[in-house]
Amino acid sequence: MEVFAYCFMPSHVHLIFRSNNDDPSGLIRDFKGFTARKLIKTIEDNPQESRKEWLLWMMERVGKKKSNVKQRQFWQQHNKPIELWSDKVIQQKIDYVHNNPVESGFVTDPVDWKYSSARNYQEDQTVLEIDI
Repeated sequence: MEVFAYCFMPSHVHLIFRSNNDDPSGLIRDFKGFTARKLIKTIEDNPQESRKEWLLWMMERVGKKKSNVKQRQFWQQHNKPIELWSDKVIQQKIDYVHNNPVESGFVTDPVDWKYSSARNYQEDQTVLEIDI
């Protein structure tokens, strides 16, 4: 996965990426599976997580409604992929991703959102290195 832009929000994630093996669906599937297992384990093992029982119960409840979920569902089943076909559209989507925390009222400047590649475009690769 080559990541060109990202933004981790409290309830969702935005990624602009390219699949090196021309299988973006498989890449998203693997990303979601890996991160779901890691995050659920982190929630289970964190004694300071005050919402642990509620979070695990909610994921189990949703998972029971899906035939392809073994125990808990962390991510939603659907994705909203958009194929980017021109430099203009790519820049529009990068701007959209970076402005998401501003539009949500969390910050007034995209660079102030710690979990966004807006910082990377300001020469700050401290949180996550990306392919600019």
